Amino acid sequence: MSSYIIKGGTKLEGKVTISGSKNSALPILAATILNAGKTTLYNVPNIQDTQKMLEILTALGGKVEKKKQKIIIDTSTINKQEIPDHLMHQMRSSVILAGALIGRFHQATFTYPGGCDIGSRPIDLHLKAFEKLGIGVVQSYGEMQCQAEQIIGEKIDLDFPSVGATENAILASVLAEGKTLITNSAREPEIIDLQNFLNKMGAKVKGAGNNEIEVEGVKRLKEVSYNIMPDRIESGTFLCLAAITGGNIRLQNANPIHVTPIINKLEEAGCEIQTKSNEIMIKAPKKLKAVDIKTMPYPGFPTDMQSIFATTFCTAKGTSIIVENIFENRFKYVQELNKMGAKITVEGKSAIIRGVRRLYGASVKATDLRGGAALVVAGVAAKGMTVVGNIEYILRGYEKFDQKLRGLGADIEISEVI
Repeated sequence: MSSYIIKGGTKLEGKVTISGSKNSALPILAATILNAGKTTLYNVPNIQDTQKMLEILTALGGKVEKKKQKIIIDTSTINKQEIPDHLMHQMRSSVILAGALIGRFHQATFTYPGGCDIGSRPIDLHLKAFEKLGIGVVQSYGEMQCQAEQIIGEKIDLDFPSVGATENAILASVLAEGKTLITNSAREPEIIDLQNFLNKMGAKVKGAGNNEIEVEGVKRLKEVSYNIMPDRIESGTFLCLAAITGGNIRLQNANPIHVTPIINKLEEAGCEIQTKSNEIMIKAPKKLKAVDIKTMPYPGFPTDMQSIFATTFCTAKGTSIIVENIFENRFKYVQELNKMGAKITVEGKSAIIRGVRRLYGASVKATDLRGGAALVVAGVAAKGMTVVGNIEYILRGYEKFDQKLRGLGADIEISEVI
């Protein structure tokens, strides 16, 4: 087990380069199965979740070669269609492999995925999408066996704009016969990145970024190289780190369009923000003003930023209210923040945050990926020393988090406990 040891109270200043998107890299890594050849990927974040995905691809028979700036994946040698149970349980996004395996081999066997416990995240929408495409799904004691003689394009109406179900529906239909229309699809930038990657391989996907996506099946795909988009949640995290510390930060390799809801709320709170095509500059006031937020599917305010924003406004002037509309179990971090002097109460789907003068260092534990990042944000701003335990959650989604923070002036180290 490892911990972050943070001596807080420093105003963060300087430049930070945003890594490739975790939530884009994972489905694209899964999609490499479809071309039955070599794929060269750049800007893949070196985090635990991507390492697990590469481990699964290797376990299925694929070959992975890591170089300094790129990863080369050869899926021509994949000869298994069963996702290893122990790896499936370690990562939520492992379920995206099912769509790629089904798309190429017309079969896949897998169990329920793991990941952070932030609320109910059933995969029934994924399975319904598969069934619409003519794929038989047999469930037995938590194991799913999916098989089809032929995959035929069809209209798939999603009950909710689930990112994972949208991705799985696309992956399963890229090599199908005929056209597939996915309605009420997720609109996240990561879906657009997946579409762009697939189309570079020779797929015919259009409509990503809207609520209808059309996939015209093709016979085969080709080998490609591709650059993963920047991580918008990491961008939002560093913007909030600047905001809570009264700092002045320049984000490089960041797409401002992807974080528009975050920028809007920080400007409402009194931050000065300037943007270029791939840069964001933020200058924070001495004291933030309270804001109200409701999480919504994209292009609304992202649920992944909810806990980080709650932390940021712990020391704002006034009372902020955050309503969580996506996951019902995403306020676990509140108890830990209150140990640091925050005044947050949870009523149903809402967190009421009464601004305090300052936060104080304490010993706290991460309960999930984004809640853990929120505790680091709090520790950087707090007076005194903060110890954040269970950082394995955080390492799942942030590349070189402590190194990047030190580059901005934060006093943070990793303590290894054997």
